[in-house]
Amino acid sequence: MFAAEKSDQTNMAKVLIIGAGGVGSVVAHKCAMNSTVFTEILLASRTKAKCDRIAAEIQEMHGISIQTAQVDADVVAEVVALIRSFNPVLVINVALPYQDLPIMDACLEAGVHYMDTANYEPKDVAKFEYSWQWAYKERFEQAGLMALLGCGFDPGATQVFTAYANKHHFDRMDYLDIVDCNAGNHGKAFATNFNPEINIREITQPGRYWENGEWIEIPAMSIHKPIDYPEIGPRESYVLYHEELESLVKNFPTLKRARFWMTFGQAYLTHLEVLQNVGMTRIDPVKFNGMDIVPLEFLKAVLPAPDTLGENYTGQTSIGCQIKGVKDGTDRTYYIWNNCDHAETYREVRGQAVSYTTGVPAMIGAMLMVTGVWMKPGVWNCEELDPDPFIDQMNKQGLPVNERVDIPLPHDY
Repeated sequence: MFAAEKSDQTNMAKVLIIGAGGVGSVVAHKCAMNSTVFTEILLASRTKAKCDRIAAEIQEMHGISIQTAQVDADVVAEVVALIRSFNPVLVINVALPYQDLPIMDACLEAGVHYMDTANYEPKDVAKFEYSWQWAYKERFEQAGLMALLGCGFDPGATQVFTAYANKHHFDRMDYLDIVDCNAGNHGKAFATNFNPEINIREITQPGRYWENGEWIEIPAMSIHKPIDYPEIGPRESYVLYHEELESLVKNFPTLKRARFWMTFGQAYLTHLEVLQNVGMTRIDPVKFNGMDIVPLEFLKAVLPAPDTLGENYTGQTSIGCQIKGVKDGTDRTYYIWNNCDHAETYREVRGQAVSYTTGVPAMIGAMLMVTGVWMKPGVWNCEELDPDPFIDQMNKQGLPVNERVDIPLPHDY
């Protein structure tokens, strides 16, 4: 039992949310909607006005008051000071992946638990891996603190899905395909559904997948095929490298192959190709009027902000895991997924489904941590914890889970 679990209920349920973009807004809304657990909420970001707007929305829609603050998450001392002034039990980091390590350092210094939705990546290299954060394991253990990594949907719920499949449906898992479709329409010529910098860096780097004990690297977007998504139909899907693959193949070593697929419309790909060809996706500085400007950061400034897309968004997302393995000596296939409707999420929390499917699992992970269900010292990925209470909360919190056993899957084995 740690100090956090021994504290009174009010203190135990105080949470600090850092980040006021589309995901941060959903996390704040959903925490407020679960006010018996999250009795005090502080939302902080570099721009306090964004936090104030979200707080006003939450007050109007749910009748719950939350606090707001300004903080520069790159500055450890600022984060430490904010933590000490508010005294939360947990920091929910939904800021930028570049800021994971400073916020983890602040949590260690201030003595509070930590969670995020995306793994660390350095600002000057389009590379994301868990090594930087896994290196904190011993320090969090020694401090009696927990850090939960990548608790969004993918990563996050997809790892819970895989752990749930392993626990209930397989003696051995051999093949894993994570399939992610956004079949929504926001009416914009070109926009990204989450932070444009992170989104474009992610999909323009070479693809990778795991096969027979090694990583296979491929040119970006070079492997693709139609995959049939429930209630949506066939959509062209592309193999990308996605961070949860790194921890899943580590924690489920029987996997012979693990891949991540995501859908993209042709108009999106055409825009992206043009932007790449003219240098707008570069992450190295260029001189303009005597100033250093990073083209991708400038592009982010002129694209629609993801948290403004929700109002007229229609259609659904569909994200799940398709697995083949063995149960009781017999081959088995298994598909577990969630579909989420853009218009419904806007009515509930004024957000679009991509933000919702990340923000709701973040709130669930936080709930399981502060109530002691998922609470042990160290640094953990979602699949290393009991999946059952997480699935139970998904069904209660607006992300119902579907599953089918022994159906044909669209993959070669």
